Amino acid sequence: MVDGLIAKYAGSLYLPNIQITDIVEVLILTFLIYQIMVWIKNTKAWMLLRGILVMAVFILLAAIFNMHTILFIAENLVTVMATAAVVVFQPELRRALEKLGERKFLVSVVPFEASKEKSHFSEQTRESIIDAAYAMGKVKTGALIVVEQAIRLTEYESTGIQMDCLVSSQVLINIFEHNTPLHDGAIIVRGDRIVSATCYLPLSDNMNISKDLGTRHRAALGMSEVSDALIVVVSEETGAVSVAQGGQLYRAVDEEQLRKMLMDIQATKKETGKLRAFLKGRHKNEKKTDE
Repeated sequence: MVDGLIAKYAGSLYLPNIQITDIVEVLILTFLIYQIMVWIKNTKAWMLLRGILVMAVFILLAAIFNMHTILFIAENLVTVMATAAVVVFQPELRRALEKLGERKFLVSVVPFEASKEKSHFSEQTRESIIDAAYAMGKVKTGALIVVEQAIRLTEYESTGIQMDCLVSSQVLINIFEHNTPLHDGAIIVRGDRIVSATCYLPLSDNMNISKDLGTRHRAALGMSEVSDALIVVVSEETGAVSVAQGGQLYRAVDEEQLRKMLMDIQATKKETGKLRAFLKGRHKNEKKTDE
């Protein structure tokens, strides 16, 4: 009897043939939907979505009560509204695509530019940034230090004054000293050198930023949203040292936390350099074998 029941119900069950490609497809869609939801939440797109939902409610009511004029207008405005949304939210769409394109696994696998192998910084540069940040924090000198990684910041570098000097704690403190020509804005550090000062950074549109944070912190967070850089911020009001990275702001970090964050990006760059060197060496060996 039991066997008969199992055979009866098991025979009517539909068991789909799931393949590896189906699982991969679901994972990709999940990732994309999650990224879109996060993007909508943290930008002006959330307001746009709310406006679209309100309009959808009105159109639904018009359809229920047969309001032909409203339905006609809505039908003819769909294309125009879609185009207008793309134009209005062009900066946010650009940032979303840049964020998708800067994933570290892509940067580490594909050797985009051979010159980036030289972009990693030394321990001396790391310690100079740490010493300068906390020295400025003690006297409440505001500072904004952008440590470049894989993504070149040429666009923002050109907004400032070109420099070419080794990173040292004395130079950093002198740059951000009050009433000096270079103290306003951010500096960009590429490898062991300061390449530009007084740079303008993009301000973040994140709606969840605390209201007690000023322009300097908002600029640091904005830069971390459009690049893979690590940005060190020293507050002029409190002297606290904060770090922006990957669209996140880590407030009031201590020396050890800052050192660990800088060491993490140091390790990433070194591993990337080794992989590129390996690929380059293999390419040379293949050439020799062909000859």
